[in-house]
Amino acid sequence: MKSAIGYVRVSTREQGRSGLGMAAQAEAVRRFAEAEGFELVEVITEVASGKLGLDDREGLRDALAKAHKARCPVIVAKLDRLSRDVAFISGLMARGVPFIVVELGVDTDPFILHLFAALSEKERKLISSRTRAALAAKKAEGAMLGNRTNLDEARKKGQQANREKALEFAEKVLPTIRQHRGQGMSLGAIADQLNNLGVKTARGGKWYATTIKNVLEMAA
Repeated sequence: MKSAIGYVRVSTREQGRSGLGMAAQAEAVRRFAEAEGFELVEVITEVASGKLGLDDREGLRDALAKAHKARCPVIVAKLDRLSRDVAFISGLMARGVPFIVVELGVDTDPFILHLFAALSEKERKLISSRTRAALAAKKAEGAMLGNRTNLDEARKKGQQANREKALEFAEKVLPTIRQHRGQGMSLGAIADQLNNLGVKTARGGKWYATTIKNVLEMAA
């Protein structure tokens, strides 16, 4: 069986604490490796902005070094987990370590990788440009950005946003919880499973039987 190194990255500490983004990427990489006949030697995780250079991406450097030593590819779930910068992607490819992107498939050649990197970079620049233009237009119209006066209303909106965020989080983990419940697992066993996978609660904590119960009741 062919060897490979998995690489998983999220951009923010919040995403790292929740564990959801990392768990989803790691699962995608594992499933892809199994389907394509790769043995994952290791899955390396990292919390870092994709805008950082390689010198500031310890996890990626580690993945590159281990893949180079083992003479095997690095598998990532999506190309933007490496970067949205064409020059950065080109620099990585020039190091001689092949990359396999799950969403693009095992047979994607370097030209296609460059093409998708260019499209990703263009998309990032367009989003940034639109955001700046929208804010500038609002200021030009005399709009006050932010809520500086109605604190009660802002507080209520914040509470509502927190409730919606909690519900959104619950909906993400609910399929996994229901699947385990359907297999006869207890609430405590499901909590242990999520903790072992590195998945955090909405507040970045550990799972317990009571938190599993709360998620099920919230989604009822």
